[in-house]
Amino acid sequence: MASKNFALIGAAGYIAPRHMQAIKATGNALVAAYDINDSVGIIDSVSPDCAFFTEFESFLEHAWRLRRRGEGALDYVVVCSPNHLHGAHVMAGLQLGCDVICEKPLVPTPDQLDELRCGETETGRRVYSIMQLRHHPAIHALRDKVVAEASGAKHEVELTYITSRGPWYLASWKGDPRKSFGVVADIGVHFFDMLHLVFGELERLVLHYSDDRKAAGYLEYEQARVRWFLSIDAEDLPEEVRGYRSTHRAILCDGEAFEFSSGFEDLHTVSYREVLAGRGFGIDAVRHCLQTVHAIRGTHPEAPRKGEGHPRLLALACNNPGVGS
Repeated sequence: MASKNFALIGAAGYIAPRHMQAIKATGNALVAAYDINDSVGIIDSVSPDCAFFTEFESFLEHAWRLRRRGEGALDYVVVCSPNHLHGAHVMAGLQLGCDVICEKPLVPTPDQLDELRCGETETGRRVYSIMQLRHHPAIHALRDKVVAEASGAKHEVELTYITSRGPWYLASWKGDPRKSFGVVADIGVHFFDMLHLVFGELERLVLHYSDDRKAAGYLEYEQARVRWFLSIDAEDLPEEVRGYRSTHRAILCDGEAFEFSSGFEDLHTVSYREVLAGRGFGIDAVRHCLQTVHAIRGTHPEAPRKGEGHPRLLALACNNPGVGS
């Protein structure tokens, strides 16, 4: 397969290095990048000749110039900008005549997803979302378990995701719900994607707690009753990992643990290989999880019913009566 030319929007962001490495690992070229922040020296380790811009207009002018010349024209635009800019940057990539790879969440609402669909129709190009959990071996094992044990009874599931973030998180755009759409969207969307993939259609949704650092609730799917807890607070990490690991990802399904805190290192590269092979996850594939996140964000918290509260939330409520009530 001939090498493809990539441009990256949001080159100084938290997740951008994984995309740069994936572009390189798949034998392609990063030829242009944009960010308002110029702390992007990591580009030298991936593509020393990459053109870099701190003004979006200059980036667009360069991209159009490459397209007019024909030789060296962009094939893909990668979007790693703040969440609230995804829609505009994806549309810009489509209008440049490129397929677009975008970090999650693709956009915050189903209506904006429909706008991207119109953009695809108008330009004849495609939009792909990075949903790397779909490639994780532990998730494959969980799905195999559910398929093998199909009995009509719903599985009892606990989902826990704690990824500790320092003060920078809330001081950055991620701490502004107008830009990040909150922790449920910023760190949770691919987990809701995974739950749909494994357990089927969503039938009931309840939010138990939400603030700028954590959220918890209950989801009932065709094949599972799910108690979930998401947090960026290091104090929520289990005692056994606190101090030597900053992230804890775990699913408990009918008492069987599927722990997947590791194994994420190469999943962006796997995702890129799938996109380049024509098997990427497009707009229709991610619609359900965006609908779930949108619904959660519009729901008022209520106290958990018996058997529906996540154990971590219930423990917090014992020490803080304002939590989970």
